[in-house]
Amino acid sequence: MESFHLWTIGCQMNKADSQRLGSALEQLGLREVETAGEADLVVLNSCVVRQQAEDKVVGHLTWMKPWKSNEPGRVVALMGCMVGAKTDDLARRFPFVDVFMRPQQYGPLLDLVGERVGLDWEGCVGALAPAQPDVTCYVPIIHGCDLMCTFCIIPYRRGRQVSRPVGEVVREVELLVHRGVKEVTVLGQTVDAYGLDLPEKPDLADLLTQLNGVDGLERIRFLTSHPSFFTGEIIRAVADLPKVCEHINLPVQAGDDDVLKAMRRPYTRQEFIDLVGRIRDNIPHSSLATDIIVGFPGETEEQYERTVDLIAELRPDKVHCAAYSSRPGTVAGRTMEDEVSKDEKARRRVRLEELQEGILTEINSALVGQKVDILVEGRRDGKWHGRTRSDKLVFFQSEDEHLGELVNLDITRSSPWSLQGELTQQYVHLHP
Repeated sequence: MESFHLWTIGCQMNKADSQRLGSALEQLGLREVETAGEADLVVLNSCVVRQQAEDKVVGHLTWMKPWKSNEPGRVVALMGCMVGAKTDDLARRFPFVDVFMRPQQYGPLLDLVGERVGLDWEGCVGALAPAQPDVTCYVPIIHGCDLMCTFCIIPYRRGRQVSRPVGEVVREVELLVHRGVKEVTVLGQTVDAYGLDLPEKPDLADLLTQLNGVDGLERIRFLTSHPSFFTGEIIRAVADLPKVCEHINLPVQAGDDDVLKAMRRPYTRQEFIDLVGRIRDNIPHSSLATDIIVGFPGETEEQYERTVDLIAELRPDKVHCAAYSSRPGTVAGRTMEDEVSKDEKARRRVRLEELQEGILTEINSALVGQKVDILVEGRRDGKWHGRTRSDKLVFFQSEDEHLGELVNLDITRSSPWSLQGELTQQYVHLHP
């Protein structure tokens, strides 16, 4: 066994899990390849939050069957949220899969790989931080979720909340910076619940303060937050710590109190509005991203209109809008009838997306003529790109090398989804 290929779908936590597994496999002497056809081992990292994501995973698994049959020595592994505590049903559906792994539980695959290559992986695999990371990198700091929202399968797949110790996270970030990382995004399903399960009870603000002191690190982001845990201490940390970016990802899910209660979201519409007000009062230049689910079981047109009104009132910088998808095993999947039609869900989603597009057009057009700093993350279609501290995607043209630099741009054009800029005469070089 010499090579592996990782295919990942889903949230940033899945992407981080894949990076960490890839690091472990490289430490065992395997090399990553671009396509499954080149690989001796293929890992599919799955997501089942939406039916569409699960369908894509099943499609890829179906393709793997003849791939495995042609060379039986190849290894197929399925990991991520499609894998629960019991795998009997998955094993019946996909008998050609060699290994099933729950999120972050890499042991079964590493056992198999260690046996194939003749190594004791526990003695060979050290830190799971990527060996050759990008300029920006995800760092999981809390796994699992304790909240049990009625629509969500995550607690059943990722388990209860478990926070990593502050010192362990800081050491990983220091290692990543040594390897060239300039920006980290600390991750959790409920990232602002960080530390509640640790003996010393540090909170996210404490961790951000420690990370702010890491030499060579330029920017810190965090997601995804939950309204119930977003404290005044976290708000002050974002306001006061110079490396923490002023972008808040805070899902509301619905704008009607009865729908929120049915979702088992422990706050009201007004409490969410008040929280956003406190954030904006203390962090005037912050940007806000949120999540909305339309067509939740029993959602009436009037209740949906309250969600539309909430978005129109708060004017967030980004809305991740999804039609409700019933998930087997969730409270909603077991006890609620998915009665809103697909066409109606689509109509509600499209209308919210059109509203959001109009809001973003106004917000972004106001940035034309202003100067912004971006950390250059890469090159796409002949242009360099990066993000502002408020998470605005910006493109600019230059023949010079700018990867990993902090550059200052004049914004010349805008669209709802990105900005175009030109280099000023005063950008700062921050080469790795």
